[in-house]
Amino acid sequence: MSAAQMLIDGTGREGAAGTRPILDPATGETVGEAPEASAAQVAEAIAAARAAQPAWGRLAPLARAAVMRRIAGLIRRDHEGLARLVVREQGKTIKEARGEIGGAAEFFDYFAEFARRITGEILPSDFAGEQIWVQRVPVGVVGAIIPWNYPAALVSRKVAPAMIAGDTIVLKPHEDTPLSALHMARLFVEAGVPPGVVNIVTGRGETAGEALTGAADIDLLTMTGSVPTGRRIMARAAQHLTPVSLELGGKAPFIVMPDADLDLAVRSAATSRYMNCGQVCICNERTLVHDSVFEDFVERFVAFSATLRVGLPLEETTDIGPKVSRAELEKVEALVAEAVGAGAELRLGGARPSPLPTPAGHWYAPTVLTGIRPGMPILSREIFGPVVPILPFATLEEAIAIGNDSRYGLSAYLFTRDMPTIMKVVAELSFGEVYVNRVGPEALQGYHTGYRDSGPGGDDGAHGLDAYLRKKTVYLNYSGGPTVPLMPY
Repeated sequence: MSAAQMLIDGTGREGAAGTRPILDPATGETVGEAPEASAAQVAEAIAAARAAQPAWGRLAPLARAAVMRRIAGLIRRDHEGLARLVVREQGKTIKEARGEIGGAAEFFDYFAEFARRITGEILPSDFAGEQIWVQRVPVGVVGAIIPWNYPAALVSRKVAPAMIAGDTIVLKPHEDTPLSALHMARLFVEAGVPPGVVNIVTGRGETAGEALTGAADIDLLTMTGSVPTGRRIMARAAQHLTPVSLELGGKAPFIVMPDADLDLAVRSAATSRYMNCGQVCICNERTLVHDSVFEDFVERFVAFSATLRVGLPLEETTDIGPKVSRAELEKVEALVAEAVGAGAELRLGGARPSPLPTPAGHWYAPTVLTGIRPGMPILSREIFGPVVPILPFATLEEAIAIGNDSRYGLSAYLFTRDMPTIMKVVAELSFGEVYVNRVGPEALQGYHTGYRDSGPGGDDGAHGLDAYLRKKTVYLNYSGGPTVPLMPY
C-alpha cells in the first residue's frame, strides 16, 4: 500500500470522498495528501473488524504478542523517518518527535507482556460440586479517535491494548495529522497483522468520525480529544448503549511550596508548559506559587523562558515549534488579549516572535502573565499554548482550593520537600494524576485518567487495558446432579 492510502481489511484504499492536503505548521507548505473516507468506507472497515475478531480473539495471546513485537521493531527501524513525518504534519520539535516515536514502539512491547497476565478468577460456590469462573474476554470491535497533538504515539496507545486483548479496531486519526498513522498502517501490514484486525480510516469528523461513533456494531468507543467532541461521542454512543472511554482536556495546577527546590520547580514548570508548544492535556496550565517565594520564582521563570528558542522544528537547537494551525494560534492570542485587557500583566512575550522564523508559520512566543485574578477566563479555559499564568497563594488550603476550582480534573503538580504537605495534597486535590517533584509524561504502567470534564475512562497499564476486556461469569456444575432446586419444588 502507498503512503497515501487507508488500511481497510488488510489492503490499502483510496478515499471515496477525495483527498485532503496536509499542511506543515511551520511553513504552510503541503506535505502530503490524505484520503477522505466516506461513511460507506467506515462501515466497510467496521464490518471487516467484526469478521476478523473471532479468529483473532481465539489466537493464543503469545501469538498476538509476537505480532505486536514485530510492530515495535518496525517502528524502531523507521524511527527517524517517522519522527520527521510527525514534525512536518504536527510541528513539534524533532527532539520531542523522536521521543514520541520511541514511546509508540514501547506501547507495543509493554502490552505484549500481558500475553501471560490477563487473568480471571475462580470463586467458591454456595454448593458442592460447583465452581464460579469470572473470565476476562475481548470486548469485540473497538472504535478509536485520536487528536492531533501526538499523532503517532496515540495510534499505539489505542491499537496495542486492543490487539493483546483479542479485539479488532477501527481507528480514525485527526484530519489535520493523519500521515504518521498512515505510515504505521503500512507497518501493521508488514508485521503480519491479519486483515481486518487493525483498520485506519482518515477523514473529517463530520463524515468519518460521525460514521464511526454512530455505528451500531461497535463494542467500545475510545477517544482522546476535546470536551465538546467527547460530549458528542457520548451522545451518539448512548443511542446503542456503547461503552465509552474518554480522555479529554486538562487544566493542571502546578503548586510550588516555599520549601521547594526553586531551580527544579522553575525548569519543571517550564518543561511542563512549553513542551509541544503547550499542546498537551497534562501541561502546566496554572502555576500557583507561595507568596513568600513568588517574585523570586517569577524572575527565574521569566529569565529561563527568555532563553528558549522558537524556531523551525526540524532544527536540533529549537526548543519550541509552531502551533499546529492558524485556528489554534488565534485562540491563544484571543485568550492572552482578554487576560491583559482584564488587568493581567505581561512579564514576557504576549505576541508572535520577532522576527518570525517563517512568514507562514503559526508561531507564538513564550508568554508569562502575572496579576491574575480569580474569575479570569484564562484560569478556567484550556490554553493549549505556550502561555503561563502565574498567581500567588498564602496557604496550602488556598492552593488546594484554587487547584480544585476547575471543571477539569486530569493532572496536577506539587513541588515540596514536606511529606505531610504531600499527603494532604494527594488526599485533597481532586485530579486523576498527581505528580510530586516531577513532571510528565505519564508511565506506561500507570493509569492515565481524569475526573469531571476530563472524561470517564483512561489509558495505560493494567487499568487502561480493562476497558478493552469484558467479564464473563460461568457457573460450572461438575457434580453429576443438580446443585439448585429444580421444578416441581
